[in-house]
Amino acid sequence: MTKIIYPNQGKITTNGKLTSLLELGAGFHPDFSGRENIYFNASIFGLTKKEIDDRLEDIIEFSELRPFIDNPVRTYSSGMYMRLAFAVAINVDADILLIDEILSVGDEHFQNKCFDKMLELKAKGKTMVFVTHSMQSVKRLCDRAVWLCNGEIKMDGDTSKVVEEYIKQTA
Repeated sequence: MTKIIYPNQGKITTNGKLTSLLELGAGFHPDFSGRENIYFNASIFGLTKKEIDDRLEDIIEFSELRPFIDNPVRTYSSGMYMRLAFAVAINVDADILLIDEILSVGDEHFQNKCFDKMLELKAKGKTMVFVTHSMQSVKRLCDRAVWLCNGEIKMDGDTSKVVEEYIKQTA
């Protein structure tokens, strides 16, 4: 979907602006400050300098990193990286948000804040592709679940049914 790699058969079609949180700190330069990385990362997602300027305070506020925002990100913990990456990603106004296991990093308060924001985006009609092994997270966030096993779709459908079958077969 992000065109980092391509399928060796079939095709993937997306409609709308796409943003992703696939790897902690992807798109960040360790020697740049948090503020500089906001500009760098948001520009990768297609925002102009003016658009980033307009969203900068919201990004910093959501990340809760104001005291550290001008420090090099190499001095950040993995939780701080995740905070900054998530804050940027949710402020690019994407139609499709791809999220990998990144939300397993960080403290419970911020994880809950992220889930609340994702539920808000879902209510606004945004599409989220959420990759996780956390069945609680799947039940909390998803209306539809696709269970992949060895690159094949094992089950696709109602979240509660897919989660129930997954738990039965993997227990």
